[in-house]
Amino acid sequence: MEAPSVIFSAGSPVASPDEGQARRVLAHALELGLGFKLQPEIYRARLPPTRIRDLLLSGLPDYTSSIEEVLAEFTDTVLPLCKNEASPRFLGFGDTGDDVAALAGGILALFTQQNLINQSFDSPSATFIEITVLRWLRELLGFANPPTQAVTTVWDVGGIITHGGTMSNTVAMMLAREHAVPGTMDRGVTDPGRFTIIVPRGIGHYSVKSALTWIGAGSQLIEVDTAGFRYDLAALERALAENRGRVMAVVAYAGDSRTQTIENLQGVHDVTRAADERIWLHADACWGLLCAFSDHLRHKIAGISGFDSVTVDPHKVMAVPYALSALLVRTPASLRTITSYSDLIMQEDFAFGQVTPFVGTKSWLSLKLWMLMRTHGRPGLAAMAEKRVAIAQRFAALVDACPRTIRLHEPDLLAVAFVYLPVSFANGSSLASDVELVNRANRWIHERMLAEGIWHLHQFSMLDDAGILRRGATVHPLRFMAANPRIEAEHMTGVLDHVVALGRAWEASEHAEGRA
Repeated sequence: MEAPSVIFSAGSPVASPDEGQARRVLAHALELGLGFKLQPEIYRARLPPTRIRDLLLSGLPDYTSSIEEVLAEFTDTVLPLCKNEASPRFLGFGDTGDDVAALAGGILALFTQQNLINQSFDSPSATFIEITVLRWLRELLGFANPPTQAVTTVWDVGGIITHGGTMSNTVAMMLAREHAVPGTMDRGVTDPGRFTIIVPRGIGHYSVKSALTWIGAGSQLIEVDTAGFRYDLAALERALAENRGRVMAVVAYAGDSRTQTIENLQGVHDVTRAADERIWLHADACWGLLCAFSDHLRHKIAGISGFDSVTVDPHKVMAVPYALSALLVRTPASLRTITSYSDLIMQEDFAFGQVTPFVGTKSWLSLKLWMLMRTHGRPGLAAMAEKRVAIAQRFAALVDACPRTIRLHEPDLLAVAFVYLPVSFANGSSLASDVELVNRANRWIHERMLAEGIWHLHQFSMLDDAGILRRGATVHPLRFMAANPRIEAEHMTGVLDHVVALGRAWEASEHAEGRA
């Protein structure tokens, strides 16, 4: 069967048969997507990876199919196995990407097919929507913007849109490298020892370490001790003094990727600048961007406007569908140090292709964020941020009130990391005596949660930096995230009750096996 065309013209007064089919197909796809987002379950079906592999991996078919047949196959076999982060039972990771304005922007970006590598013919209006979004983000973080009429090139904007925080952090490390040794873009790395970066021990995100290897600087990391998931500033001062002349950048986290604790940004800034004013200061604010929306929360990121570059991830904290990140720089002209030149990229004033490393064709990612910010405005963004932080505080209180769980940090943002306590600890035994027993229980609980697919909490390893179990011990907590706008009180109590029930089931299995 030959597949019919789905090309149509939105301006046609009367739709042809092919145009009518296209409209029906796309409307059906939209209904499928909305139904998926609004379903209460995380998964409709759960299968082990090998079963999914055997079900879905196939050769290229030697026959044609109608789009209706392919959509039916997707609906019956693929969609039920997809994870739905918009489910109010999905409580362990970032945002849910379900803001209506953002979804509309994502759809329209697909349809309009703008390419921001060039402006004049490829993205006449899209380029300026992207510039507008970057200026809004800069304003929220306290970076100065030039007047509108003074924005005459992409190098006046002071930021770029990227596909994720890892890419944004990588570009930031390129900027730090060029700042430390100008011209490295052309000459290459000749002295890797000059490209060392300082990160906080145990809470640094993998992306900055990977970035150093990707940009040819090697894995030149100095890890500095922390206290309460923030830099020990005295230790940072010592590290800077001991490595004078070697450090190209200090990286701080406005919300680390485990507990989302916000660094003392002003303190890091002052210590670093006192040691060496040329050191590049980079803030990973993928989570901390949330604080910029609200007058009540902005104090948490005080000092961020003094950093040379800042990474933000709207797809983590703004209900924007994947993927969308931005790198913002304090001095817009610094982006000239990593520019690309090619006759394939028009050397025109507003061609973003000149200033976005690793990207050729550049899709209109920023439209979904423009639609969201334009719709919500300052009041809506503030309400979004304050509601989510309040939910995290309420869940933290539930953890504290439960005799079988204990919280591992003070929540700054949306994350609450906690552990289930086996009965011996709940009855007063020393927590420090057997952290591995606590870890074994919590790993088992998480494995069961993943297998069931009814509730979702995140899990990872982290250092017990606050000494709740045993200071410096590696702990495997469960993490609740308050990013889902559909969270109600019943979901917070429900997931905590489920954790306790699974913990008791683990204890019963340990007893039956003679390990308890």
